[in-house]
Amino acid sequence: MKTLAFIHRNDTHFAVGDFAHVLSVFSHYELGNTISPFLLLDHIGPEQLQPMSQRKGVSDHPHRGFETVTIVYKGEIEHKDSKGSGGIIGAGDVQWMTAAAGIVHQEVFSKAFRERGGAFEMIQLWVNLPARDKLSAPGYQSLTSDQIPTIELPNGIGSVRVIAGQFNGQSGPAKTHTRINILDVKMRSGQSATFNAEAGDTALVYLVSGRLQFDKTEKMEDAGLAVMSSNESDFSVETLGDSHFLILSGEPINEPIFGRGPFIMNSYEEILQAFEDSKNGELG
Repeated sequence: MKTLAFIHRNDTHFAVGDFAHVLSVFSHYELGNTISPFLLLDHIGPEQLQPMSQRKGVSDHPHRGFETVTIVYKGEIEHKDSKGSGGIIGAGDVQWMTAAAGIVHQEVFSKAFRERGGAFEMIQLWVNLPARDKLSAPGYQSLTSDQIPTIELPNGIGSVRVIAGQFNGQSGPAKTHTRINILDVKMRSGQSATFNAEAGDTALVYLVSGRLQFDKTEKMEDAGLAVMSSNESDFSVETLGDSHFLILSGEPINEPIFGRGPFIMNSYEEILQAFEDSKNGELG
């Protein structure tokens, strides 16, 4: 069974557009291929939006070479992109955007939500694409909460939402370019559960809230990231309090990572080309 390799913490908060109090949990700049195929995770909120009439969020910006996965826990955002895709993403929904060869999009609070105000909290995850797919056609998946299966754990200890990959024979609705699992887990205090990951896979546990323990000794508070060893298969998680956490696992992409701003490619030359194409309006 996989053991804990290390616990990563980053207490840096910043603003992304009008989204303030964004916690940069991890990025490839810090951890490189240790977290492959995952590139970055931001935790937005929890915050309270005051009612307002003006539009708030992140205005038009480009991406190339990877995918963005937005998990909304509270609140409501609206997505529009240069390929004509978009819609409203509410609590429990997931937006999966494949930038690939290039896309320009915006993410703002929906008109209805910003006018009434309320609590908001969301996760944005960046998932790398292998070199063969980096310049493929962009795509968009809107995964509503009713499309995401929820599996109850034995003896009422908790539940698992399967966003991507598989858990206990149940497949998630997201279509992925590489083999990955994204599980949204809630467990009661004083419980333990085992999760699947193949030998050689990356396996990460991000603690949205609560308190966890690994290997009977290593404790992790909320906003911590547990990076499991790559050897052996499967791993277990023990809760020391009512806990909500994300499990990210999958096959690493063993290719160079060159990232600058909104672009993730395999070489410096490809990054320069992405900036040139963006400047010339060729990303949508």
